Amino acid sequence: MEATTGPVAEPPVSLALIVLDGLGDRPHPATDNRSPVESAATPNLDRMTSSGMIGEVVVVGPGVAPESDAGVFALLGYDPIHDSPGRGVLEALGVEIALAPEDVALRLNFATVDGDGTVLDSRVGRSLGTSEARDLARGITEADLLGPEGIRAEVRATVGHRGVLWLHPVEGGPLSPEVSNSDPFYERVGGMGQARRPEVPKVLEVTPMDASPEAARTARAINLFLSRARDVLAGHRVNARRALGGKKVASGLLVRNAGALPRTPPPSFEVKHGIRGAAVTEMPVERGIARVLGLEDRYVGPMGPDRDAGYRERARVTRELLGQSPFVYVHLKGPDEPGHDGNAPLKREIVEAIDRSFFGPFLEGLDLSRVRFAVTADHATPCILKGHSDDPVPLLLSGAGVPAREKAGPTKFGESAAAHGSLGTRTGADVLRLLFHPPTSAK
Repeated sequence: MEATTGPVAEPPVSLALIVLDGLGDRPHPATDNRSPVESAATPNLDRMTSSGMIGEVVVVGPGVAPESDAGVFALLGYDPIHDSPGRGVLEALGVEIALAPEDVALRLNFATVDGDGTVLDSRVGRSLGTSEARDLARGITEADLLGPEGIRAEVRATVGHRGVLWLHPVEGGPLSPEVSNSDPFYERVGGMGQARRPEVPKVLEVTPMDASPEAARTARAINLFLSRARDVLAGHRVNARRALGGKKVASGLLVRNAGALPRTPPPSFEVKHGIRGAAVTEMPVERGIARVLGLEDRYVGPMGPDRDAGYRERARVTRELLGQSPFVYVHLKGPDEPGHDGNAPLKREIVEAIDRSFFGPFLEGLDLSRVRFAVTADHATPCILKGHSDDPVPLLLSGAGVPAREKAGPTKFGESAAAHGSLGTRTGADVLRLLFHPPTSAK
């Protein structure tokens, strides 16, 4: 992938890429047979649509339903297959795990799994608290499940049902990240993960992806670990309390996208694009991306119970960083989770909250002759599918140097306007090029 030419602007223009996680969607009966985005009241985004430019983005490529990390790498101008060290490494760096070169890290989910290995809920009903997950993680780590194999295995809980499996070889030779996933809902392609929809969601056997003895050893160790971890989980006090309370239990682990520290890391964002950057992040994986790419990380943490206050704080931090850095990448997790849960009304509510409490304060008093921004998504998460898809996602370009609208058309921000917009259909790699050098006219 060719390097993106950095921005040239006179007078200096601050740039922002605002990524709404899982924003793209499809018509849904619970939102008047419109998408949750198009049924949402979004006066601020609509105003920017009417005065700016809109189009749609195939984030990674046709037929690819990317995970968030792959989508973000593409939007930031990188090749997610070759440039990403893998989701496991990004998650580990996001929670400050000190990986050694011989270590392997995998993204982990606590899940509800039956005795036959069928995944009943890959997120434990999205009700597993972070403190509960940390208690479970301690129990598994303290059991030293791979000690007999000469490997220290640590589970590091992060947010809710999410975590990291960190494997460090103590004896017996090195490990390899070239292994497949146990998570049936995702598959690996190089350093990239993409979603899949299995007919029968069974926990998969982890297999080596090359012929090396290191990969064979790693795959065998992970399978042993997952089997032994189920015994620990079955007797854990957290699950006993959850069962008594009628809640789903964390009876298994799903792992995916193994990675190791790359011998040659990707070029930093500043080296690649010729511009210094910062990031506003909520989740460990986005923190990991910021660190790998050398973006100044401003971590705001997961959303709290007061959604509007959370988005106002994110808007405040974004405005502050725009005064300090020429480029800011902002990642807002909100729309993705109700997409996975199939909850179209809640996704609509969250989109409305983002418009009201993020874009409202963000735009208030903003000098659009000195700031240019793009709003898009890392992937679509249609509620009707309850998972990621390869659907195109909206791309809105607004602010300094963006030509005024020249023809009539939909002004409601959403998938329909994007499909008929003057920017046309673009790739993820085009987004920064458009942000750095907007078209000279709106067709």
